[in-house]
Parts: sequence; C-alpha cells; structure tokens
Amino acid sequence: MSTSKKTSDKDTKKKAKPAAKKAASKATSDKATKALTEANEALAAEKDKYLRLFAEFENYKKRTSKERIELFKTAGQEVISSLLPVIDDFTRALKESDKLGNSADFEGFRLISNKLNETLKAKGLTPVEVEVGEVFDAEKHEAITQIPAGEDQSGKIIDITEQGYQLGEKIIRYPKVVVGQ
Repeated sequence: MSTSKKTSDKDTKKKAKPAAKKAASKATSDKATKALTEANEALAAEKDKYLRLFAEFENYKKRTSKERIELFKTAGQEVISSLLPVIDDFTRALKESDKLGNSADFEGFRLISNKLNETLKAKGLTPVEVEVGEVFDAEKHEAITQIPAGEDQSGKIIDITEQGYQLGEKIIRYPKVVVGQ
C-alpha cells in the first residue's frame, strides 16, 4: 500500500504542479491585463490632456493675433481723438467764411483743412453719416436735448450739433443730436 500511496502522492503532486502553474499563470495574466488596462487609461487621459492643451494654445494664438490686429487698427485713437476739436473748429470757420463771401481770403485755410481731413481719412477716420430727419438710434447717436416737435418729427433728429467720427469699425465720438419730442 505504501507503493500505491507513493504513486498516488506522486500523481497528485504531478497534477497539483500544473494546476498551481495554471493558477499562477492566470494570476500573472490578470495582473498584466489589469496593468495594461490601467496603462491604456492613463495614456488616453494624457492624450486628452495634450489635445486640450494644444487646442487651448491654438485659441490663445488666434486671440492674441486678433487683438494685435485690432491694436494696430486703433493705435492712433488717442491722438486722433484729440484732433477732433481742431477739425470741428476748421468746419465752423469754413462755414463762417462761406457766409462772409470772400472765399479767396480763406483759400489757404481750406487747403489746410482739406489736407488734415485727407490725412486723417488715410489713417481710417471717417465721419458718421447722420442726416436731419433720420430716426434717432441710441446705438449710433447721442441725444443732447429734446425739443417739442410735430407728430411727423417725433423721435427723429431735428439738428446735428457735433459731427461723430469712427476709426475703422469703432465709433470714437458719437454724433450729438437734437431729437424731436
């Protein structure tokens, strides 16, 4: 019996060894699969993080480029804004010279005014188009006063007291108008 016991013990040991190897192999395989899954998840997270960072950087480049272009368009805004009262003075003086009738005396004055206006126009300054009788729009006009008017003039521009100007697309001074009530 001892030989048969020995034989059966050997058979059991032989059978136990492959089973243990299979269990160890399966545990190792499970660990490897788990590690691979974790590595893939970490890689996906890093890829996502990289793509978001790249997209954010591209948006930053576009935004700063747009801001730089806008800055160049309106770089002289402060200087041009300070010249607007001079343009107004030229306009008032030219209207008075037309009333006096001796236009030859004011010809040099007109040339200087035209040259200033053309130079500022080349820099992007344009007058805001406003006409008497036009409907008042708070987005485009600045109402300085309201006066009683007929039904047909209610809510419309009666008089323009100061010309408005825009630099490129941006209005730097709104036209000051009198509105009918």
